[in-house]
Amino acid sequence: MPLGWSFTAPRHDVDERELEVTKPKDAAAGTTAVAVAMKRAVEQMGPIRTARTLLRLNQVDGFDCQGCAWPDPEAGHRHTAEFCENGAKAVTEEATLRRVDRSFFAEHPVAELAHRTDYWLGQQGRITEPVVLRPGGTHYEPVTWDEAFATIGRHLRALSSPDEAIFYTSGKTSNEAAFVYQLLARSFGTNNLPDCSNMCHESTSVALAESIGIGKGSVSLHDVETAELVVIAGQNPGTNHPRMLSALEKVKRNGGKILAINPLREAGLVRFKNPQVPRGVVGNGTALADLHLPVRINGDLALFQAIGSLLLEWDALDHDFIATHTVGFEEYAAHLRTLDRDAVLRATGLTWEQIEEAARMFADSSATVTCWAMGITQHRNSVATVKELANVAFLQGNIGKPGAGLCPVRGHSNVQGDRTMGIWERSPEHFLAALEQEFGIPVPREHGLDTVASVTALHEGDASVFIGMGGNFVSAVSDTAVTEEAFRRAALTVHVSTKLNRSHVVHGREALILPALGRSERDLTGGRKQRVTVEDSMSAVHASHGPLEPASEHLRSEVDIVCGIALAALGADHPVPWEQLRADYTEIRHRISRVVPGAAAYAEKVDQPGGFVLPHPPRDSRTFPTPQGKAVFAVSPLDVLHVPEGRLLLQTMRSHDQFNTTIYGLDDRYRGVKGGRRVVFVHPEDIAALGLEDGQLVDLVSEWRDPDDETASLVERQAPAFRVVSYDQPRGCAAAYYPETNPLVPLASTALGSNTPTSKSIVVRLDPATHDSTTLLASDAGHVVPSGRGDEDKRTVSPEQLS
Repeated sequence: MPLGWSFTAPRHDVDERELEVTKPKDAAAGTTAVAVAMKRAVEQMGPIRTARTLLRLNQVDGFDCQGCAWPDPEAGHRHTAEFCENGAKAVTEEATLRRVDRSFFAEHPVAELAHRTDYWLGQQGRITEPVVLRPGGTHYEPVTWDEAFATIGRHLRALSSPDEAIFYTSGKTSNEAAFVYQLLARSFGTNNLPDCSNMCHESTSVALAESIGIGKGSVSLHDVETAELVVIAGQNPGTNHPRMLSALEKVKRNGGKILAINPLREAGLVRFKNPQVPRGVVGNGTALADLHLPVRINGDLALFQAIGSLLLEWDALDHDFIATHTVGFEEYAAHLRTLDRDAVLRATGLTWEQIEEAARMFADSSATVTCWAMGITQHRNSVATVKELANVAFLQGNIGKPGAGLCPVRGHSNVQGDRTMGIWERSPEHFLAALEQEFGIPVPREHGLDTVASVTALHEGDASVFIGMGGNFVSAVSDTAVTEEAFRRAALTVHVSTKLNRSHVVHGREALILPALGRSERDLTGGRKQRVTVEDSMSAVHASHGPLEPASEHLRSEVDIVCGIALAALGADHPVPWEQLRADYTEIRHRISRVVPGAAAYAEKVDQPGGFVLPHPPRDSRTFPTPQGKAVFAVSPLDVLHVPEGRLLLQTMRSHDQFNTTIYGLDDRYRGVKGGRRVVFVHPEDIAALGLEDGQLVDLVSEWRDPDDETASLVERQAPAFRVVSYDQPRGCAAAYYPETNPLVPLASTALGSNTPTSKSIVVRLDPATHDSTTLLASDAGHVVPSGRGDEDKRTVSPEQLS
């Protein structure tokens, strides 16, 4: 092995129960899942609060679930219990009766909290008042809202350039809060607006914008339910979007077929027992996937090129759509006619017969919906892969007609709405010009920093103030040690949060936690009942307002907090009427209607039961707002990712008991894991070939060399003490949970065109463990050790050394 840099990730105490691994059962997803969630809800909220909360979840007159962005059925067609297991868990986490108050912070120094796991931190409960960690301090301590705002204002005004401030946004943020937040950043003078989309569906946004002219999906819920074929690629609905299973059940009952493309054979795609109908409780449920293609990790680009080549060969094309609505077909067809089938087989790990069977499903369908998620978007070639999905849709005219279209399934409930509201470091000129005209302020045009660039800027001292609107940035971003070190170099870190997370205990020289109202809580800001709006994965916008008494009298809404920061940083005489926006969210919605394209009469439309759907030209009229005025066939080279002998290709993923970086529990029922998270799933033949045993403890070591630098050295990163679990998947592949495996992903390893971390294609080796998973201690975060040398040569890491 060539000499290079080796790196050991930061480690935190593991407070897990005794790990048990059983053979995953082919059990149906559904009834058991909801029973488990309800039991947990009653334990944390009590029976009355549980009923009061969950029966308002995803209802027309209720509040929106933060658990995913899957759309709600039309008003009048919703179940009394319109939620899934993960939705119930998400609400339980927010509406819990557990509290993190001043006595908690007095008892626990930050240094101690930094040794705790993400799971332990999240289980402590709701934060009840704003707290500050002063420079040199050891404990967070209470602070008034006025002092907290003054501290932020002081730091922001002290910056030599507005671009030294970073304004991060989680997809949980409402449309109203997102709009005023981006207005704050641009009023301050920067477009540094990274968001969680940079880490997940950015590849989708880039690819679709170039292919169809708009970075959003082109289907409705009715389209999915009535499709002849639904393709689910790189997505596990049973864990990540459980309410989608109800729609897939309708597909099957309507006579449609389902094609699942995923390295792992996930239980949620095998059989679904719908707990909302009698047959789901007492029957065998509904068999879902008609065909499962166990594609090799990173083989999707090759697979969809092969499917396209077969559709071309069989003339299973919509010639009229191609001629009328597309450009670039001839170049695309010429490329596919020279497709190397042997390279396709190496890339996918499939047989040609399997690929032909899948292609026949496309050919036999006159209305196909293609869905995808992180398994597609977090690779170096992800933008090209999403374009390939679009290419296949264009071949058969599967866009802009009933029962057909492109369906990126997003995770956070309002990540799409955040982007619509202007949370983007590269917002288009028409949006910025409209913002400037509406508020009479100068709006910066230079592109800002995304998430990866933000970490680099903090690390190198080019940014010194970080403000996070929700989320858990430190645990969500790749290259954990570098990210943690970057945060510690900041002058101020601020987090608008509901509960504790890793980003609160890895902090700048001064740190603030500002506790916000949750979705489930009543918002009486300005002395009136307020409501907010969100946008789901299918461009539907609807209102949300919670029924519960706030967890503390000291909580403020996200809108209130943003406006408070703005007044402290920009002054009361600023042209933007912050006090007016804070007092009445309807005023924000009027401003949205004049700034956001397609949002005319926004305030009035959200009064409609169930809200309204934003315009989408490709879906609505087969018009494509690309420079060419048509859908664009893309030609992409066929990549075959090479994995050296004795190495595996690892994908990071969620367990069934988590939502993004929020850990609900330590079980993964559908995969047979109970009581632990430090597991790595490996094919049994790979376990034997590597000289390992099922159940053995190993250290995961990622190996990466910058593919754009021929002189680059090999860089190693280590995540210690994972238990090997035998699991059916393609040979040469492996899987493990994040955020525990985020330290293995190099900060500089990102998707071409989108800069999304490559969290789904990490080359790793499995070394016999040198640590015991029950005695992991915090280590020297942010250090590297040259390979083959001792700890005495330890030195601080820099992004240049890691790229």
